[in-house]
Amino acid sequence: MSGDLDALLRVTSPGYRGHGPPDIAFGTTESPAGTLVLAVTARGVAVCSFDDEHTVYERVSRAIGTFIGPDPRRLDPVRRELDAYFAGRLRTFTTKVDLQLAAAFARSLLSLVSGVPYGTTTTYRAMAERIGRPRALRAVGNALTANPVCVISPCHRVVDDDGPGAYAGGTAAKELLLRLEARP
Repeated sequence: MSGDLDALLRVTSPGYRGHGPPDIAFGTTESPAGTLVLAVTARGVAVCSFDDEHTVYERVSRAIGTFIGPDPRRLDPVRRELDAYFAGRLRTFTTKVDLQLAAAFARSLLSLVSGVPYGTTTTYRAMAERIGRPRALRAVGNALTANPVCVISPCHRVVDDDGPGAYAGGTAAKELLLRLEARP
């Protein structure tokens, strides 16, 4: 965790004392697609995001809880799975996901997205049709772009009819993930 984040935690998280396990483990990990910010609750990974640490921290503290801090015991298994994924050694994450930061509509979509196999894609149109709302392409796209658990919950596997489409980490990150999964 960066020194700036540790300082932020000491000032803004009333229960953070730099020792003892926090309710929400918080940290970052580097990936070929960019820095990922992680937050892990007792239920699972609540955040795997390309957003900056401060933005994610504020969102987590408002929506989930304020006893937030580093906890390698809970963060390191997620980091190891992400490293294995980016190295091409992991196709299915075993880490549990906590979707409490996702809206109900997004949670239903993300449960469907988890069924899209590694190395394959589907379209926003196909997802809209699967949920019985064939004209809700924009709603599907917005919900998937707001996925709080990028990479682990594979919204990058949902593409436009004519290209990669939007992604929380940007188009370049989405294309990198798709190329990674296309490798034999």
